[in-house]
Amino acid sequence: PGLQREDAESDWSADSWSDYGSRDKPGTALGRTVPDGNVLFPDIFHTDHLLFYERFSAYQDYILADCKASEVKQFIAEYLEKVLEPSGWQAIWRTDVFEVLVRVVGVNFPALKAVVQLSEPFLCESQDSSFTLECMQELLELKEHQILLQELWVVYDESGEFDQTALAIEHVRFFYRCIWRTWDEEEEDEFDYFVRCVEPRLRLHYDILEQRVPSGLVADYQNLMSQCEELYEKFLNVRNSISSNDSDSEAENVSMVEGLKLYDKVEHLKQKLKLIENPLLRYVFGYQKYGSLQAKGLRPTGAKVIHVVPWTMTAHLLHLLARDKLCPESCEDLEIQFHCDPLAAVNACYEGDRVIICPGHYFVDGVFSIADSVELEGYGLPDDVVIEKQGKGDNFFDCTGANIKISNLKLVQHDAVEGILNVHHGKTTLENCVLQCETTGITVRTSAELLMKNSDLYGAKGAGVEIYPGSACTLLHNGIHHCKEGILVKNFLDEDYEAPKITMVNNMIHNNEGYGVVLVRPAIPSEMKDPSAQGTKADNVKIGENEFQDFLMMWLLCMTVDDILFPALGNTQSTQAGGEAACAEGSRQEQPGCVTDELELYKRAETSEQTESNSEIANVLGATSAKKRQIHKKRLSELGFTEADDNLMSQEMFVSVEGNQFKWNGKGSFGIFFF
Repeated sequence: PGLQREDAESDWSADSWSDYGSRDKPGTALGRTVPDGNVLFPDIFHTDHLLFYERFSAYQDYILADCKASEVKQFIAEYLEKVLEPSGWQAIWRTDVFEVLVRVVGVNFPALKAVVQLSEPFLCESQDSSFTLECMQELLELKEHQILLQELWVVYDESGEFDQTALAIEHVRFFYRCIWRTWDEEEEDEFDYFVRCVEPRLRLHYDILEQRVPSGLVADYQNLMSQCEELYEKFLNVRNSISSNDSDSEAENVSMVEGLKLYDKVEHLKQKLKLIENPLLRYVFGYQKYGSLQAKGLRPTGAKVIHVVPWTMTAHLLHLLARDKLCPESCEDLEIQFHCDPLAAVNACYEGDRVIICPGHYFVDGVFSIADSVELEGYGLPDDVVIEKQGKGDNFFDCTGANIKISNLKLVQHDAVEGILNVHHGKTTLENCVLQCETTGITVRTSAELLMKNSDLYGAKGAGVEIYPGSACTLLHNGIHHCKEGILVKNFLDEDYEAPKITMVNNMIHNNEGYGVVLVRPAIPSEMKDPSAQGTKADNVKIGENEFQDFLMMWLLCMTVDDILFPALGNTQSTQAGGEAACAEGSRQEQPGCVTDELELYKRAETSEQTESNSEIANVLGATSAKKRQIHKKRLSELGFTEADDNLMSQEMFVSVEGNQFKWNGKGSFGIFFF
């Protein structure tokens, strides 16, 4: 009985190498698919639909485990020996030029190849008629009847006997198509290959499939991959030519220099690829989508056009448009064009044009890329002129023009990858608009400028407004609410960045999940030595490691997770207002006959709290700007510049924060994240 139990446990262990298939159930657990083409090939197993966690589990638990880069092929071969049927199954052998039905009679596991013969009857489909039975037999003889496993698609079988074989080959095929790089063999062996390479590439692959990565970044990644493969092949050729020649000639020295240059270029491209593969860093360092967006400039005729987008045009509406918008003082040479949708109108614009959108609900499948100075205006109230994004995509509005104005519109975003509006260059004015967000809200990039007034923004799963270093952002009389964070000011302490210019006046920032305003900046070592210097308030908030990393994953701010620090965060509760309220409450208890105007007391306390919140935001941002100025001055001094030029030192942030109201924000009015 003991021996039988050991044998049973051994059999169970051998069968548990994969969670897929059904060795203990009759029949197959996989689907089938009909091959494309004119030849009547038999159906094949449908295995290319696997989910992320299925592939992740297979590679981590069964195939690669903790192998090194140099051990990948060995680990795959050992996995295949345990799950692959060695013979007795059919498959379609697919290449770029032909498909042919073959029968597997053996497997060369160390080489990851199958030993095959042509099936009977002979079935083959090719781009031309040159691949006859004789030609295919000759080709197989040249290959010694061995072909790569990833070139085989297993023929469907209802018995379930070949489920594991089909899935194993699918895992090998996917690995060499989507995960493996030709230069991976040179990766250092002290690193876990799965953690270092497989997991980030697998996540990126599924992020792209599920349209969570901007199309521009995907194109950048594919171009970098092609360049790296081409340069790496050249590098290998140069290296092989040097190693095969033992002479110390001038030509060999030239080849060595060329090889070093190619090696440096390959390493540079590999680092760029790793940045894009890393979800924390891909947007911070790897994305330069809008640098090539060119403005059209003025029309060749020099004329400026008014573009009108009517949902339905009536005589009364046309009369109102002519009276209010289409007939300025001098309208003799005015050209008017009519369009069926707002995106077509914007795409037809040149420098100085104007787009008037009539009341209606417009569904747009595309991105508004505005590179010229144009004006986009809704004719009516924002709720009457709605532009709703339809279908998945990167973002909604990309602004790079020198002077863009958007007014009287409601923008609704769905299934987005990026924010609802990105200001990359130039100045964008947003007035009297409503923005219903999906991911982040408005992003003001470095060297860009945003003027937002009398507008309402809500629903962002990230920050309502993100302010980058070196930008200018003016927020006047806006509502920012029901977002993850209200306003996010990104790190500007680095010497390469200028401080942003921020003006916030009379905004209502409320009901956000986190803080009303968040400043994200690196911690200075001198600040970290004395924790008490971080703040003196008794109700400071400590943030856990997991929560902070989740925040960083969303905002993609840090250089590396290992460098993250977790100091206290400031919570801007007004102790002064609280003390005043407590004092008033005590006097009420001591003097019952004294009538206190509780409403007036509440208003005074609330006003005091809002005033303190505005002052604290301005003070902290100003102090951070001053800290940057000190760091910059110290660096200049170390370089030998004892008297810094005033222009070099004019990095101080212009801050005007007054009259803003902060209510019902989950973590308080203002917080600081150090990293």
